[in-house]
Amino acid sequence: MFERFIRWWRIICVALGFIAFGVGGLSIRVIFIPLRNLFVRDPEKRATIARDFIGWSFRSLVGFLRFTRVLDYKITGAEKLARPGLLILANHPTFLDIVFLIGLVHRADCIVKSGLWRNPFLRCPVAAANYIRNDEGEALLRDCVAALRRGANLIIFPEGTRTPVDGVLKLQRGAAHVAVRSGCNITPVLIRCQPLMLARGIRWWKLPQSRSQFDIEVKDEIDIQPFVTRAASEVLAVRRLTDHLRDFFAKEQRIHASV
Repeated sequence: MFERFIRWWRIICVALGFIAFGVGGLSIRVIFIPLRNLFVRDPEKRATIARDFIGWSFRSLVGFLRFTRVLDYKITGAEKLARPGLLILANHPTFLDIVFLIGLVHRADCIVKSGLWRNPFLRCPVAAANYIRNDEGEALLRDCVAALRRGANLIIFPEGTRTPVDGVLKLQRGAAHVAVRSGCNITPVLIRCQPLMLARGIRWWKLPQSRSQFDIEVKDEIDIQPFVTRAASEVLAVRRLTDHLRDFFAKEQRIHASV
């Protein structure tokens, strides 16, 4: 009986988190943006203020889920993110990965699926923060490279979507393209969640029996120059770097699973 109560309590808390997510998006549209635009004229400063507000909101959401014992977390190596112009690549096991990272990385930039720009709850926040729209083609690559050269910290999930529950990683080449084209080294972040929650293909209310533990580890930088200098072309460098990233994340997952 007590276990059933705890499970329903956690479901209710996650539902409240989603509601807060939506209400927060609407409040940004109705209250935050008009007030910001009234007092701030510079477009770049407007985006900076929006990113600060979104980062605070995401940290508050994670804090709420921790306080209500839906999850707990441990962050290792966060000091490695305290620099400008980082290209941060992370695996993507759960829906909350981007919430953790934007809350953790100061004024982070990120790539947002084009569908969110049509979402009535989220289109205003992503537009206000001037996040990069996930449109196909050369424009996306140019926007990512420009963000890094401005000194922004750019978060990319190389898989493009959440990892399947079987854990098999299928990386797209876009993240490697950004690294090679910008000449920016990669700061990898390994995200683990046990037991798994809010994963791809699992309904949000199907939570595990026990509280989920998130382990977020910022790894040492990956130098991209060997991939660039040893390749005959940009295409080949991107291919080899993508293969290396896939093997890197897969190896780190296996090491954690064996511990």
